[in-house]
Amino acid sequence: MANKYGAYMNPELTINAANDGDLKGMTFAVKDVFHIEGHTSSAGNPDWLKTHEPAKATASSLQKLVNNGAALKGTTITDEIMYSLNGENFHYGTPVNPADENRIPGGSSSGSAVCVAAGLADFAIGTDTGGSVRIPSSYCGIFGIRPTHGLVAIDGVIPLAKSFDTVGWMAKSADTLLKVGKVLIDKAPESAAFTEFIFAEDAWGLADEKAVSLLKDLLEKKVAVTSSTVLAEKGLEEWKEVFRILQGNEIWQEHGEWIKKENPAFGPGIKERFEMASRITEEEVGAAAEKREEIIRKMQELLKENTILIIPTAPDVSPLLNLPTADLEKKRSQTLQLCCIAGLSGLPQVNVPLANIDGAPIGVSFIAGKNQDIRLLQWIADIFPAI
Repeated sequence: MANKYGAYMNPELTINAANDGDLKGMTFAVKDVFHIEGHTSSAGNPDWLKTHEPAKATASSLQKLVNNGAALKGTTITDEIMYSLNGENFHYGTPVNPADENRIPGGSSSGSAVCVAAGLADFAIGTDTGGSVRIPSSYCGIFGIRPTHGLVAIDGVIPLAKSFDTVGWMAKSADTLLKVGKVLIDKAPESAAFTEFIFAEDAWGLADEKAVSLLKDLLEKKVAVTSSTVLAEKGLEEWKEVFRILQGNEIWQEHGEWIKKENPAFGPGIKERFEMASRITEEEVGAAAEKREEIIRKMQELLKENTILIIPTAPDVSPLLNLPTADLEKKRSQTLQLCCIAGLSGLPQVNVPLANIDGAPIGVSFIAGKNQDIRLLQWIADIFPAI
């Protein structure tokens, strides 16, 4: 019964709470990319599972959770080698989106998002490199955070692209998201009110018109937007291309040798993505790295200590199941234009499940300055307590 939504890789794998703490009595699930002592993580691919050894130690992020009263109950399905945003795994199946069973759950932290949305765990842990916590959170109608890059320990996690990889988490309530954050983040800044709220107009321009109208109407009742801006003078397509090049290069540097040695079987879309990554040139990487530094500076200047940037998390509600690969790739490209904003700048972004369109959830995202994660989570818990 525990796996009726197809979310788990191993529902029987557990770690009991080691102590009482702020998370006492809570249960959580974890994406099958984290090291758990004595367990071999699959990274969503049978050939990875066959060619890797059991972990000698448990990831410190998971250890923190159990040391603070939470109990691990099961590992969850991920997209293959975490290299997708769809949640459809060719080998292990597609977890059922509890919000709308006719739609994909989003990935690559698909199983973790489904566990939370279905009420199978109080919260769940995933990873977010290109949107892998934020997108399934939006598609499944839950809260989810990609933290400031490097703020949460990422030892004991199978890497995808190290300068983008983060440990993220998801929950049904903003209060639970905050509680988990206070455990995973060692040092929080002193609390202070956010006073500036900015719409990124080019980001909103990527979203479905019906979604924009609904989300902005709902936001007006909660947040007094003070200004708007255009982030990318040449369009967010350029930013997405910078992200694609840098991420793809890092992914190939990380996994290329294993792929050449083992010739693993990949599902549709994944194989082509790795082939693309293998062809990225040093010249492309150099130009993209320079542009990334420019983007980081721009975002740092925009997001002062008291400022929040507001964007749609995804362009629309979750796509329907079994769309042709070409159609999914087009939607993925649009989605990455939104996800790359926080990804390239390394900033914290939280999805809030703000609305439903024809029964399918859609989220809005709040991005704050570097290391403002706890302040952002506290603000969201204060503003959206009853969602």
